[in-house]
Amino acid sequence: QVRLVESGGGLVQAGGSLRLSCAASGRTFSALIMGWFRQAPGKEREFVAVIRETSSRTGYADSVKGRFTISRDNAKNTIYLQMNNLKPEDTAAYYCAARTAVADWGSGNWGQGTQVTVSS
Repeated sequence: QVRLVESGGGLVQAGGSLRLSCAASGRTFSALIMGWFRQAPGKEREFVAVIRETSSRTGYADSVKGRFTISRDNAKNTIYLQMNNLKPEDTAAYYCAARTAVADWGSGNWGQGTQVTVSS
């Protein structure tokens, strides 16, 4: 089991930036694939970004590509999501997730979420 705690959400104006953090504990962090997801009111949870165990590979949803950057610090058991040029449609609860290479996100571990609100 992995415990995940997100932080860094808040209220920001359109065009602004936020940096989310997710601290992990309970399992060998460097062996985990880490991701960010988000869920807006009335919508399904959607994928935002993923980073492989050694940071060598990352992936992004088309809606955030070029604006968001996922990174990890294995020494601190933490991942980050740098969000630039935020838009009102980025408003959502953002969740950190962890899984192993042989599992899917549904059977992984999830944080409690942090709210991001972007005003126009």
